[in-house]
Amino acid sequence: MMTKDVRLVWAIAGALAAGVAGAALAAANPTAAAPAETPAGRAAIERIVRDYILAHPEIIPEAMTRMQNREVTRLLDSNRKEIETPFAGAVAGNPKGDVSVVVFFDYACPYCRQGHADIARLAAGDPGVRVVYRDFPVLSPASEEAAMASLSAAQQGRYTRFHDAMFETPGKVAHERTVAMVRKAGLNEVRTAKDLNAPALKAEITRNLELGRALGLTGTPSYVVGNQILSGAVGYDKLKEAVAAARKPADSAG
Repeated sequence: MMTKDVRLVWAIAGALAAGVAGAALAAANPTAAAPAETPAGRAAIERIVRDYILAHPEIIPEAMTRMQNREVTRLLDSNRKEIETPFAGAVAGNPKGDVSVVVFFDYACPYCRQGHADIARLAAGDPGVRVVYRDFPVLSPASEEAAMASLSAAQQGRYTRFHDAMFETPGKVAHERTVAMVRKAGLNEVRTAKDLNAPALKAEITRNLELGRALGLTGTPSYVVGNQILSGAVGYDKLKEAVAAARKPADSAG
């Protein structure tokens, strides 16, 4: 929650941005009469803001964080449906859970392997978590092939079997290993081989990559939970905290 001082500065800065000098002075001193909006009055308000910020520079990081959070929320809200609607079958945990944890991952990413264990623990311990997987192959052609096999597994109703096998079986991602995991997950090998060139699955990969770019994702794993974007293998505790924050009423957040 913002302090009284920070609320005051935000009120003044907001009034300046809107060009309402009188409202800014009223925020600073509710009993004062609003002056005429003149260049001199505007300059006076600017001096008040400048002097206050120079005297209290500690408010700047808080103000910047709040501004960034607003921008992230706006970005996520404008893409919410696309982010949280999974490719059919590419979901785990409780499909009707109250909080969606969206995972952008690459099978060739060692940090994603670590993150996989964190997500599995989170879903196992929280019956309200819905995990949405977004295959995001950015590291190599082999990881793209694995992602195509992954989406084929989703269409065959065996997504989590393949996904778990890929991350829980040691070895570097390569064609031979992907084929081995297809067999381990019990997929239809003929169908999966055909799906490696399926236009619909390629289109899904392209959508995921474009969505990641729109969200400014720079690597894997990346997570979207509520109004937060978490980058890297942030660990179980951070993920759990993000889920808890997503459950808070909007008027109590921040």
